[in-house]
Amino acid sequence: MELSSNGKKAIVTGGGSGIGLAIARKFVEQQITTVIIGRDEKKLCAAKDELGPLCIPFGYDLSDLAVIPQMIDKIYSQLGTIDILVNNAGINMKKNFEEVTDEEFQKILLTNVTAVFALSREVVKQMQTNGGGSIINISSMASQYGIPKVIAYSASKSAVEGMTRAMAVELAPMGIRVNCIAPGFIATDMSARALNNDIERKQKVMSRTPMAALGAPADIGDAAYFLASDAARYITGVILPVDGGNSIGF
Repeated sequence: MELSSNGKKAIVTGGGSGIGLAIARKFVEQQITTVIIGRDEKKLCAAKDELGPLCIPFGYDLSDLAVIPQMIDKIYSQLGTIDILVNNAGINMKKNFEEVTDEEFQKILLTNVTAVFALSREVVKQMQTNGGGSIINISSMASQYGIPKVIAYSASKSAVEGMTRAMAVELAPMGIRVNCIAPGFIATDMSARALNNDIERKQKVMSRTPMAALGAPADIGDAAYFLASDAARYITGVILPVDGGNSIGF
């Protein structure tokens, strides 16, 4: 079953590049009007130029929680409905555990957890009036097993998965499904910087990935589209690894 996507409206945070852009591209290809939110105006404009009129860029820093209610009101008034929310935006930091400061830890939690909660809360208020919707959170392999030097990121993504389950149960009576994608190692500029500068880590990633390859951003776009579609109408509260088997690799 395919999503009856004509007239659907979506928000994708961090939609200007990488996985977020791939999700936005898939949605636009399926005729879903898609708002992309990010801090980098240059990336947002480039994405708009690539994706065309169904892509609407909104330049916001989601760590500024105070602006989120007004931002969602503005988006809702422009679109008339919000059917899909993809919480993709996130930040990371690679640093030895004992060197991470309280401020650095809190900064990552603010963007990766608190902003996801605050944005979802405001979108849910609008989805209630529409009779339902689909929320997709983006997690990480860092929530599936221990990865050194990313303590704050790991904590934040574990929190996202816990929120996904709690949201799914509480929001189901409103017709709102909530699911999560846990990407494995995806070939993006960010992962290239991380892995190419750490050959030992790259070898470990490949050795425990049964499919013996990095994923493509489009793989996450396809998964997000499925979870947002009517084909997933009886699916809520799941954490879906899209990782070439990395999370079960030996």
